[in-house]
Amino acid sequence: MVYHALAIDGPAGAGKSTVAKTLAKRLGYVYIDTGAMYRATTYKALSLEVNLNDPEAFDFLDSTDFDFRNGELYMDSVNMTSLNRLKDVSDNVSLVASHIPVRNKLVSLQKEIAANNNVVMDGRDIGTVVLKEADLKVFLTASVEVRAKRRYDELVALGSKVNLKDLENDIKRRDTYDSSRKYNPLKQASDAIYIDTSDKNIDEVSDLLYKKFMEIVNEGEF
Repeated sequence: MVYHALAIDGPAGAGKSTVAKTLAKRLGYVYIDTGAMYRATTYKALSLEVNLNDPEAFDFLDSTDFDFRNGELYMDSVNMTSLNRLKDVSDNVSLVASHIPVRNKLVSLQKEIAANNNVVMDGRDIGTVVLKEADLKVFLTASVEVRAKRRYDELVALGSKVNLKDLENDIKRRDTYDSSRKYNPLKQASDAIYIDTSDKNIDEVSDLLYKKFMEIVNEGEF
């Protein structure tokens, strides 16, 4: 059986997860939020009080179970949706995601899932590393101000007290870290569609990508 894949990359707050989740539901595909896997890893590392600066301190991943159910990540049978949004997790996830052992382990798991399912996968290195042969690659971005406001609204809805300016600074810091890391940095794949979502809503972006994806998939079946 031939499986299909839609890869979505971009910086924090660009709308990747929302668009990817919407498309996966519409297509009937499995939605894989790779960022959630790195955040969950960060949460577990913090819980275990390991040295986050030590790439070799993440051997606990060998006995960690990741499972996506209806678009939500369960780690060791625990739903990570709210836990992954804790500030300590957000503050440290870029550091954790920069470690080669962590990326090797999670990328391997992500490729395995895609090899056995039709997927919509989002992250920062999907089109460039994880799914180089994806049917459609997309790079979503938005202004720092728009991304910070989206994150602010998300955290407030979860009951967190946050400062919008602090979030803007956090996003700038993460952008620099993610784009400049030595291993699998955030960048647009040469064959990816570039979309700025600053002034676009989810439905607009989802409709555009759905039509484009279906054109590609249908064309390949003839």
